[in-house]
Amino acid sequence: MWNYEKRLQYPVNITQPNAKIAQYIMSQYGGPDGEIGASMRYLSQRFTMPNRMAAAVLNDVATEELAHLEMVSTIVHQLTRDLSMEEIEKSGLGPYYIDHTVGVWPQAAGGVPFNACEFQSKGDPITDLFENLAAEQKARSTYDNILRVVRDMPEIADPIKFLRAREVVHFQRFGEALRSIQEELDAKNFYAFNPSFDNPCTASRDGCK
Repeated sequence: MWNYEKRLQYPVNITQPNAKIAQYIMSQYGGPDGEIGASMRYLSQRFTMPNRMAAAVLNDVATEELAHLEMVSTIVHQLTRDLSMEEIEKSGLGPYYIDHTVGVWPQAAGGVPFNACEFQSKGDPITDLFENLAAEQKARSTYDNILRVVRDMPEIADPIKFLRAREVVHFQRFGEALRSIQEELDAKNFYAFNPSFDNPCTASRDGCK
């Protein structure tokens, strides 16, 4: 169960619409490395984590990704509200407009719709945590790319900088979760099995027993 505070995690106050920039930032809503995929990935993977520390990290980060989803959708909305048809046509937003008007809908910057096949829940904690580390780096790289485009637009760049910084924090926390799993394995051997099945342990308050 979650408690929802009716405020953004970081304020978004964009005064100048810009349909072209909205199409770039939209990718972090429903693109291959966007916030929908991140949240769904972590909420799905948490069930097969073999200790409570790793499961809690996945739950916490997944919840924050929902907050980031709200931020990104707010940015896209504020960039596309009050656009004239001339601005929509000139910006290249026309095809999107035909299907969605200026509603917020999950797709990549290139127009590819969100697809759950873009992320994995393998049930193997080592595999899943390595995927998560890569996912956070890819999201950070995407925000880097966006920042290069909006560097001279502070009202857009500031919330994007916040989102980028959180990707770095999430990467660190997934690294800590990975370490907690690896410490329960035989560190002298290369990892070659799924501890959830081949070396089962029972989650407890203090980890595996």
